This record gives sequence, structure tokens and C-alpha cells, in this order.
Amino acid sequence: MRIVVIGASGTIGREVVRALADRYEVVSVGHTSGDIRVDIVSKESIRRLYEAVTPFDAVVSAAGQLRFKPLESLIDDDFQFCLSNKLMGQINLVRLGVSYINDNGSFTLTSGILAKTPLPGNVTASMVDSALEGFARTAAVEMPRGVRVNVVSPPWIWDEPPAGIKDPSIGMTAVACAAAYVECVESSRNGETLDARDF
Repeated sequence: MRIVVIGASGTIGREVVRALADRYEVVSVGHTSGDIRVDIVSKESIRRLYEAVTPFDAVVSAAGQLRFKPLESLIDDDFQFCLSNKLMGQINLVRLGVSYINDNGSFTLTSGILAKTPLPGNVTASMVDSALEGFARTAAVEMPRGVRVNVVSPPWIWDEPPAGIKDPSIGMTAVACAAAYVECVESSRNGETLDARDF
């Protein structure tokens, strides 16, 4: 199986690559580093990526930028930045990729805990994460040729819990989080959002 991991040099993406690379052929893709570069804001860049890596069986996205500000400080440009990056960037990975991916392939996107656990200063993240989960749930029923699409929802990621944090359910390591991405690639799940803490 050939798996394209986008955001491969990031905290989560790096561990997803490690978790998959011993059993599969992994193509590491990043914005500024990796085997291949992509700007997920640009549909042309995404098309060039897919043309370069075809054929492939799975796409894992651990990419997408956000801006974090209190609601009263957000301007239109902040919302547009988040919509263009983490939301439409990942949606376009599916929309454009479905024409290239092999039969019975899979797409795995990344949302986050803020979709269900909103916190002050995170309105754009909550909005985008919720929208991604809704997209995957509905797009899954329209995927052709047995192609699947799922979302992983990570909590806060850290190698060591920050000082003063006693509740381990609040966050997890990137190594542990990678197991949810492996589940999406290897299982028959479709249209689901997987809470990374369950794996």
C-alpha cells in the first residue's frame, strides 16, 4: 500500500509516518520540507502533488493552520485564513484526490478536540473542526469506487504533560495519537470521527 502523509514533518505527522513506514510505502509531504512539497491552500499545488505521487492508496492529512484570538479580536481575515487553510485545504485534498486515488482507497483528515470542547479564544478552531467532521460524515456517502473518508480528532498533544496538568485525558503524546490514523487507514471505517484518545 502506498500512503501519502501530508504534514509529515509536524508533531503528529512525524509519528504517523513512523507508525506506517515499517509496513507500507510512505510518501512524506510537507509545506516546507518532505519528499514533496504542497500548499494545501492552492488547488493547483494539490493537483501537482497528486500527479507526482500517483498511484496511491491512502492520504493522511495532519496539516492546516489556524489563528487563535478572542472573539472580539477576530477580523474577517482571521476567519478567511482558517477557512482557506485547515478547512478548505483538507476538503480539497479529498475533492481533488478522489479522481487520483486507487479503488477502495482512504482519506484521513484532522479536526480536533475543540469541535466538542470549546474554550475561550478558540472560536475559529471550533468552527473549522466541527465543519470538517460534518464534511466527512456526509462526503463518505458519496465517495465512488469504495473510497472512504474519516477524521481523527486529537486532544492537546504533548510529549510530557505541562506542569500542573494532572488529568491525562486532557492530552496525549503524538506517538499514542498516531494509532487512530493507522486505524483509519487499515480498517473499513467510513464517515467517522475517531477520538484519538480511544486508541
